[in-house]
Amino acid sequence: MSTAIPLTLSFDGRFARELEELAVPWQAEEAPDPQLLILNEPLASELGLDPSSLRTPEGTLLLIGNRVPEGATPVAQAYAGHQFGGYSPLLGDGRALLLGEVTDIHGQLRDIHLKGSGRTPFARAGDGLAVVGPMLREYLVSEAMHAMGIPTTRSLAVVATGRPVRRETMLPGAVLTRVASSHLRVGSFQFARVNGDTDLLRRLADHAIRRHYPDAALADKPYLAFFDAVIAAQASLVAQWMLVGFVHGVMNTDNMTISGETIDYGPCAFMDVFDPGSVYSSIDEGGRYAYANQPPIAEWNLTRLAEALLPLLHDDQDQAVALAVESLGAFRAQYSGAWSAGMKSKLGLRADTHDDVASPLVDGLLGLLQEGKVDYASFFRSLGSAARGTPENARAMFADPEAFDAWAARWKALAPNADLMDRVNPVYIPRNHLVEEALEAAIAGDLDPFNRLLAVLADPYTQRHGLERYAGPAPEDFGNYRTFCGT
Repeated sequence: MSTAIPLTLSFDGRFARELEELAVPWQAEEAPDPQLLILNEPLASELGLDPSSLRTPEGTLLLIGNRVPEGATPVAQAYAGHQFGGYSPLLGDGRALLLGEVTDIHGQLRDIHLKGSGRTPFARAGDGLAVVGPMLREYLVSEAMHAMGIPTTRSLAVVATGRPVRRETMLPGAVLTRVASSHLRVGSFQFARVNGDTDLLRRLADHAIRRHYPDAALADKPYLAFFDAVIAAQASLVAQWMLVGFVHGVMNTDNMTISGETIDYGPCAFMDVFDPGSVYSSIDEGGRYAYANQPPIAEWNLTRLAEALLPLLHDDQDQAVALAVESLGAFRAQYSGAWSAGMKSKLGLRADTHDDVASPLVDGLLGLLQEGKVDYASFFRSLGSAARGTPENARAMFADPEAFDAWAARWKALAPNADLMDRVNPVYIPRNHLVEEALEAAIAGDLDPFNRLLAVLADPYTQRHGLERYAGPAPEDFGNYRTFCGT
């Protein structure tokens, strides 16, 4: 059903039109009693949407796909993927729909996408639904990532559907309205390749180049240049995750975007005490996606993308493989460069500080943090005060403060810039105990804790009086934290 509401933009169906083999026309399930829980008004305005219109009953129906605006062509996207290392040739949007694309006020094409909108032909045994808690989690964490300057999909709204959904217990259902520069994934290319359709593979690559890497079209080898651009984007992204202690939790190839945006905040978490082996996802029993494994897993996923792209890289298979291997060889250096530059900033060091000086300093510090079970975010923020001559808070985090003193003496000799440190070390992150507290209240019908936490996270680098509880580590009785994907 199509109806007009007072919006200032029109939808396009470019993905559905250009890549129909990857798009199954579908409709969102009707929600019995839709109620808007949260609306991202600044993002709505950026998209050219009128927030007041979206708050009307008709606007709420648009946000969950129960009213389809002019030009929108809702589709479930097909893709393949490796999930925890095991390959599945057909995954797809089992509980999601791409409504279509819009051009925002900056002239950029953006996807409007629904999550939890009901069963699709890709749903397999799933019910196609989502519940309030995980959808609000994605809203909260994705907006926090955006505020920290980390590339991410955005959250436009969460709407309660009025439909109870069975998980371990009956929970209130919800739909998340998500915004992305696209929803193209490594798994999209795997799907095109596994079906042996080189024409589809080429059109998919051309579509991705137009949307994300137009300069690649001008290169002598455009598809190789495209692959190189994706490698660079992912090396930068994962380094940024690591620098803030973010653990994605489910780095399957269908959860790695071509754009270099973070996507799918299911069993994600932010590290509390520094531990390279940190795993929060309840389904990651072997620790495949542990904090320290994220860079090599990204490289592994990019290797799967390389395999899918081989027919486009060269007509000769051996030469195509050689080109792909050479490109993949750049990932580690690009990741290491981004990590090193980020760590220098976190420590307040000059960008031209030689790696022979910075690397031992970083490695020594991380060893101290791990040995002392020190809170990662709190320590780095407190280090800014140490750079200003008041090291007491940082020093007090260690059971053996003398080891910290020895490290700090070497660090202070490099004249760290405290102001730089405060610009890159957040005071406020989505701390796991605060996230759970906010979600528990929201599920019970009280959104005030969620909205307060969201407001704090919108300005993560500015310390504010009265918000001390949002900056502190988890209480000792918080226990061994585990997250769930919500399906």
